[in-house]
Amino acid sequence: MKVPFIDLKAQYVSIKNDIEEAVAQAIDSCAFAGGPFVEKFEKSFAQFCGCEYAIGVGSGTEAIWLSLLALGIGRGDEVITVPNSFIATAEAISFSGAKPVFVDIDETTCNIDVRQLVKAITPNTKAIIPVHLYGQMSDMDQIINIANQHDLFVIEDACQAHGATYRDQKAGTMGVTGCFSFYPGKNLGAYGDAGAVVTNDANLAQIIRYLRDHGQTAKYEHKAVGWNARMDGIQGAILDVKLKHLASWNYARGLHAAYYNRQLEGLDGIRIPEKLSANSHVYHIYSIFLENRDDVMEHLISKGVHCGIHYPIPIHLQPAYRQLNLAKGSFPRAELNSQMQLSLPMYPELKEEQIAYVVKTLEACLMPKSKPVYISKKTHHEPQSILDKVVATR
Repeated sequence: MKVPFIDLKAQYVSIKNDIEEAVAQAIDSCAFAGGPFVEKFEKSFAQFCGCEYAIGVGSGTEAIWLSLLALGIGRGDEVITVPNSFIATAEAISFSGAKPVFVDIDETTCNIDVRQLVKAITPNTKAIIPVHLYGQMSDMDQIINIANQHDLFVIEDACQAHGATYRDQKAGTMGVTGCFSFYPGKNLGAYGDAGAVVTNDANLAQIIRYLRDHGQTAKYEHKAVGWNARMDGIQGAILDVKLKHLASWNYARGLHAAYYNRQLEGLDGIRIPEKLSANSHVYHIYSIFLENRDDVMEHLISKGVHCGIHYPIPIHLQPAYRQLNLAKGSFPRAELNSQMQLSLPMYPELKEEQIAYVVKTLEACLMPKSKPVYISKKTHHEPQSILDKVVATR
C-alpha cells in the first residue's frame, strides 16, 4: 500500500464544483489583485477567528513581516522566537531590520518554553513571536502576562494552527496580531501562496492594509514605503470556499490523531504527541519522536509510507544565521527535537486502513524489547518526556 504524506488531489475532488465556480467568477470579474473576492474572504476569516479584522496578504512570511513593520519594530530591536520553526519566522524578523533572539522549547509541546522567556528579554526586546507548532497553541496566558510586565508586543505565528484554540480563544486572536499562511499544504490552503493578518486593533489593520499595497492610502498616494504584498483575487475566492469546510477537516484530523495515539501508545522507544488540557489541537502535523528516526523513516518510505521531518536543522544552526554565533548546544531541546521528530501522514481524507498500515509498518521497526529504552517517571505529577530524558543524559 502507498500512503502519501498529504493528498491535495483528494481534497480538491471533494469540492471541485464549488472551486471551479468560484474561480470562474473571479476570472469573469477580472478581480485579480485584491478586490471583492479577497474582501469577502477577509470578512469570513475574521468571523471564523472571532476577531474584528483580517487582512489578506501574499504569504505567511509577509503577514509576520508586515506586522512587525506596522508596530514600528526595526533596526536595533530584538524579537524573541523559537529555533525549531520554519525559517520564515526568523526571516521576517531579519527583514524588518530587527534581530531574532531564540528561546529553547518546552519538552512536552515543542512550543516556546515560557520558563526561559524572561531570561531572553533585554532592553532592546520589542516583541515575542510564539510559534503554534504542529497545530497546537503555545501557553498564551503566561506569554501575554510576561509581555505585559515588560511592555512587549505578542505576534502569534499561527501558520500551522488554523482553528486551534487556547481556553476557547482561536489562534491568532490573543496577540496584537495573528499571522497565517495559506500555503497549499496547510489546514486551510490556497492553490498557490497566500496569507493573512488578523487583529482587533483598527489602527494596525489600517497600517497593514496600506503597507501591503505599496503604502497607498489612495491611488498613487503613498503614505509610507510599503510593498507588493496583496492577496490574489483567485486565491481569495478559493479560500472562501475552503473555509466553509475547515472545521470539519480539522475534526477529521483530530479523529485520525486519536486513532494514531491509540495504536502507537505503549510502543517502546516512541513518544506520541501530547496536547495541553487548555488546548484544542488541529494536527497540521502529526509528530512522533524516536531515537532512531532516520532508520525508521527509511523503512517507512521503502514500504510506501511517505513521511517528513519538521524541521531537520534548527534555525540557529542554519548557514543563513551563522552571524548569530550560536553553536551546537545553545538550545539542546530544539536540537534534539530536530534529530528525533518524524511527521506521519496526516490530512482529512486519510482512511483508517491507511493509518492502520502506517502503524503496522512502524511497529515492524519498533519490536517490543525485553527492557524498555525509556523508563516512564513522574515529575510533579507530569510524565517526563523522552526529550527531557535524553537531554539529561547528554
